[in-house]
Amino acid sequence: MHQERTFLQKINLFVKGLTMGGANKVPGVSGGMVAFVMGFYEELIFTFQRVNKTAFKLLFSGKFKSFARYTNFQFLVWVMLGSMCSYFSVSLLLDYFLKNYELYVWAWFFGMIIGSIYYISKDFGNWNFKSVFSLLVGAAIGLTISFMTPAKENDNLWFVFLCGIIGVSGMTLPGLSGSFILILLGNYVLLLVDSVNVLGSVVSEMLTGNFSALKDAVKVRYLKIITVFTLGSAFGLVSISHVLGYVLKHYKPIITAVIIGFISGSLGIVWPWKKTIYKIEEGVYLLDKKGNKIVENYQRFIPDFQDANTWLTVGFIVFGIALILIIDFYGRKKK
Repeated sequence: MHQERTFLQKINLFVKGLTMGGANKVPGVSGGMVAFVMGFYEELIFTFQRVNKTAFKLLFSGKFKSFARYTNFQFLVWVMLGSMCSYFSVSLLLDYFLKNYELYVWAWFFGMIIGSIYYISKDFGNWNFKSVFSLLVGAAIGLTISFMTPAKENDNLWFVFLCGIIGVSGMTLPGLSGSFILILLGNYVLLLVDSVNVLGSVVSEMLTGNFSALKDAVKVRYLKIITVFTLGSAFGLVSISHVLGYVLKHYKPIITAVIIGFISGSLGIVWPWKKTIYKIEEGVYLLDKKGNKIVENYQRFIPDFQDANTWLTVGFIVFGIALILIIDFYGRKKK
């Protein structure tokens, strides 16, 4: 699998990593699905699986060329570099749109998740009792979570490490959106928007010689969070890629059916039209550390189709679905 690459091939890998990283930030789209469509999924999994005991023996014994050749290091560097760059750029865009166009953003996410359900299920094959039962189990879990009070933000570092493992799952498993799971866990904004934006601002300040951010308790907190999240992601990339080989080989239909059911049942989490209810204590709204009102639960309600804004929101749902269909069409055309 190892090969010397030209400069243009390296740039191509960087762009693919950029696309995959951006997909991982968007709920409903998995980086693994993009990697599969763009034709480098097998090499990606192969490379992650090569991070093992043999690789560490070569590294610690000083055999760097053998280590690079064995781990397909050149491929990994360019893809991951592109993925990391996309995290900062996409994060800034998401932060802006979530603050100014929240309804449309969630509508877009909702549409892409519907499209992802189609993408995963279109080539499923024959449904039998086991797969149907697995689908229903996944749907039951998703529905239960959907009608529960959404998880609140949790910055406990052990939980953040676990989120890193889960959040990176979309990079190795086509169809499973790690970002979507982070929404359910309540840490999507904390880990993929706020922390990334703080890291970007701190790095840019340090490049100009300004290190005052390191004395800012709030920014240091976010830096700790993004560091632990990154460590969890790195651990997840290696561990999940090893487990995937075995699980998908022996239980692929069952796992796929559970994922389809789970995502379908969880659509209520990203339902665009929802009225937020805040917990009130003695007539005063409870606030989090940023001064935002703490969400107690969501009350879902039916959209008003006499409102032009509703039709625009529907348009974003259709756009989200169409985006997945276009990716699928492109993938089929390449085969």
